[in-house]
Amino acid sequence: MDRAALFDVDGTLADTNHLHVTCWWEALRQAGHHVPMHAVHRAIGLPGEDLLSHLLGEQRDHSEDDRLSAAHDTLYATYFPRLRAFDAAADLLRTLSDAGWKVLLVTSAKERELGALREAIGADDALTATATSDDVEQGKPAPDPVRHALDLAGAPADRAVFVGDSVWDMKAAARAGVSAIGLLCGGIPRADLEHAGAAATYRDPADLLARLGDSPFSRVPAR
Repeated sequence: MDRAALFDVDGTLADTNHLHVTCWWEALRQAGHHVPMHAVHRAIGLPGEDLLSHLLGEQRDHSEDDRLSAAHDTLYATYFPRLRAFDAAADLLRTLSDAGWKVLLVTSAKERELGALREAIGADDALTATATSDDVEQGKPAPDPVRHALDLAGAPADRAVFVGDSVWDMKAAARAGVSAIGLLCGGIPRADLEHAGAAATYRDPADLLARLGDSPFSRVPAR
């Protein structure tokens, strides 16, 4: 059976979380919502509608959701030419691919945004497929995106590892029965990631790559 290496993108492979924080904060401010940046940061990784529910509550005026999301998307698009991957992100994906893993992205990013992120990472040759929240009924922290990625890879949960930077990533992986690795480069504390289900944590992609031999990846044997 195949092995699947599943990766979140924002804050995990690309240094973009704080750009999203700024863009959501500004979109909300323009609409008259004053939400602290630290609260926005904690919500990054959720699909747009769920992020707004987390920040503004379920009883909010849902009619402004599309306008808020469009404002965020317009603001964030101004950064596309300057998006940067974390050091060794591409090397990590290629190393796993060369070792026989099917490498998939599991993200809430929309298609145009994902294109800019993939260009910044520069490792499309290592990718098997991409699973987005648009492909499923519920995004992270529901297990749906992770299970969809497993289906695309043709791999069972016990032969997969999920790498992410948010508590939503860790919860989605745990609910899908997949071992999770937390990266600290997204800005979420180690304790929070571990509490949400991370089996191991590393500073960033470079740290994980350097310690790959004794990471959760090493516990899934090739067959």
